[in-house]
Amino acid sequence: MAEYWYHPDREALQKRLRRVEGQVRGLQRMVEEDAYCIDILTQISAANRALQAVALNLLEGHLSHCVAEAGEAGSEAAAAKVKEATDAIARLVKS
Repeated sequence: MAEYWYHPDREALQKRLRRVEGQVRGLQRMVEEDAYCIDILTQISAANRALQAVALNLLEGHLSHCVAEAGEAGSEAAAAKVKEATDAIARLVKS
């Protein structure tokens, strides 16, 4: 298995994702318990922001490490990594 740049911080990343998982379970509970719709929407917004924070952290690391390393390797590798990052940003913006 490859070790990516975030490997040393993997536990912190997993902790953040477990927190998001808990938020989603809380949302399921809220629906089960017939919580007020605006309260559910507020919690959905919080879960989305938490996932976006994880995504931005990963994207920043990707640019700082993967794209930067590819730039040192040559323009063709760098162009591929920039395209990869651009596509990921486009997917994030659409969501």
